[in-house]
Amino acid sequence: MRKSELITQISEKTGIPKVDVLVTLETMFKEVKESLASGENIYIRGFGSFITKKRAAKIGRNIKRNVAVEIPEHFIPAFKPAKEFVQEVKSKNISPADITGFDMESED
Repeated sequence: MRKSELITQISEKTGIPKVDVLVTLETMFKEVKESLASGENIYIRGFGSFITKKRAAKIGRNIKRNVAVEIPEHFIPAFKPAKEFVQEVKSKNISPADITGFDMESED
């Protein structure tokens, strides 16, 4: 699902105009980015947590020049789903054919 499809679905289910849904989603995305950039995690009960994970410093390689490069310690954004979220996704029992739209049985 793309962002435009998500906006359409939310708009249809809530009756809120698409423009208002777009502004709300964009504001949420912006706040999540700003909070994580400032080192503050976001916890949404029943959904999950937007957190930052620390990556240790390490030595990498530039393959083209065959040179060792030091990669400094840094933080990356991550999402940790809540248990309820994981259970709901697991309970749907989606087959690969449902995801791809390809029926594995009929290969005639």
